[in-house]
Amino acid sequence: MKISEILTPEVISVGLDAKDKNDSIEKVIKLAANSGKIIDIDKVTKTIFEREKLVSTGVGKGFAIPHGKTDAISDITGAFAVTKNPIDFDSIDGEPVSFIFLLIGKENLLNTHIKLLSRISRLMNKDEFRDKLYEAKTPEEILNIFKEEEKNYFDV
Repeated sequence: MKISEILTPEVISVGLDAKDKNDSIEKVIKLAANSGKIIDIDKVTKTIFEREKLVSTGVGKGFAIPHGKTDAISDITGAFAVTKNPIDFDSIDGEPVSFIFLLIGKENLLNTHIKLLSRISRLMNKDEFRDKLYEAKTPEEILNIFKEEEKNYFDV
């Protein structure tokens, strides 16, 4: 499964206005609800925040990937946001976050969930890729950037 298969313009935000880490996660979960794949948003929210308590999903280089697995969705879904202002996310490198990729997997699709997390991390670790995302003005541009970059990496 490609990253771009779980993203649509409806689940992408450019200029997400959030006051802190928790607010940003809540807003990105609401954004993911636009996919129509979330059955129980409260359960999804609880799952994501429980995972976040274990260790911050702020993985460094201005990027966070809050994620979790639950059966409160009909299919793997996600959302992506470029924040209006950098947010303190308790990242492992101590740097604030400007990119948030939420991934919600199904309990019975662990392998797919892990592959997607790995692919997202690999793309987001590229400076040039993050620069392109930062320059994007619309959700459609961001989706196209993901699609183009995936052509270079994943033969799926």
